[in-house]
Amino acid sequence: MASVGPSTTSTQPALPSGPAVFITIPYAFILPEIVCGTWVWILVAATSVSLPLLQGWVMYVSLTSCLISLLLLLSYLLGFHRNSENWKVLDSLYHGATAILYMSAAVLQANATINSEFSPNSPLYYQLNSAASFFAFLTAFLYILHAFSIYYQ
Repeated sequence: MASVGPSTTSTQPALPSGPAVFITIPYAFILPEIVCGTWVWILVAATSVSLPLLQGWVMYVSLTSCLISLLLLLSYLLGFHRNSENWKVLDSLYHGATAILYMSAAVLQANATINSEFSPNSPLYYQLNSAASFFAFLTAFLYILHAFSIYYQ
């Protein structure tokens, strides 16, 4: 006997392609992630790296996540996903892992900022490190928003 009530199967929303990527949540977060991440590695590169191990990790995380996010954005713009459900899983795993890595990088950058406050060239490097810390935490927040919005979608 067929049921008359509403269907229990739900349809997944289609993955955006082309310019629709820029207006569809959570995919609209990709471009701000790239821009803020680019600011992080530009600002860290402009400072005098007093703690190479700490700021090397910040540079590695920001540069690789920026490049991978750029490739992901291009794949969405060009429609390489072909509306496959695997792309949602890939996107969710990537943004979740990157959010964790970026949060660790932001904390290390904040530590480098505190240490640069007492350096001889204090005013300039402290301001650059402070701005890098701000953008690192902002970028980590954007990656967290993206990962959670994919998860709850």
